[in-house]
Amino acid sequence: MKMMLCLLALALTMATAPAAAAPSNEPAMPAIAQDIVSAGKLRAQSQRLAKLWLQAGLGIQAGTATGQLARGTAQFDAALAHLKPYATQPTTRRDYARVTELWLEYRIVLALPYNDSNTQTVSYLADDLMLATGRLATRIESEAEGGSGRLLDLSMRQNMLAQRLARLYLLAQAGDRSSGRLVDIDQARKEFATTMRELNDAHENTPASREALNLAAMQWMFFDRAISEMKKGNAADSRPQHVATASERITEVLDAVGQQYALDAGNLRFVAATTSMRRN
Repeated sequence: MKMMLCLLALALTMATAPAAAAPSNEPAMPAIAQDIVSAGKLRAQSQRLAKLWLQAGLGIQAGTATGQLARGTAQFDAALAHLKPYATQPTTRRDYARVTELWLEYRIVLALPYNDSNTQTVSYLADDLMLATGRLATRIESEAEGGSGRLLDLSMRQNMLAQRLARLYLLAQAGDRSSGRLVDIDQARKEFATTMRELNDAHENTPASREALNLAAMQWMFFDRAISEMKKGNAADSRPQHVATASERITEVLDAVGQQYALDAGNLRFVAATTSMRRN
């Protein structure tokens, strides 16, 4: 009887055990593409975290901004940890160390209360970290093959520009409407629009990436319209809220563009590998 029960239990276990996963025929995202994505997230967060800190300090959807700031800080930590192998590579060691050094200082300042002095410090570190993460991203992108790495890096940089534009707008809302600040805003808008045209015109685009770019272009239209309201001189209270909301929406669609370019890079390698196998 015990023997029968044991055999029955064994049969049930085998019947309910999950089947071994079949080998996937889907292309995987190349490791270098994942690294470019992580580096791009660092660059975008350098501006987004400062934007969220300003947003909370100015009382613009403050509760939401505070939660997003905490999550963004954790996302920066995760992306930096993902890129840890670059801390020992000769071509990226110094850039990675500089990003780490600035981040340790930046995250401390982001925990300070909003005031004029801290605003200047946050802005200074945000710009320094933007440049440092940009250098790291460029070095990592240079290791990618073909045009997919370039498009991926450009799309991730667009995310940084959108967040930078929102940050500059909030600085203007806080009272800094100097000619230099307004010039910075105009330059960021023009640079974003120029790069969007470059991405749209790229011959490496796939139908999927073009669809993602079309969604990004629609969000950019709403975001740019909210930014441009500042020049009209009417002080509608809802305007900063529109910018805050639109800047988060556009980061979502630009993330999707970047992810699609990363998948496209995997597709290119997958097709190349399959073709090689067939020839062999």
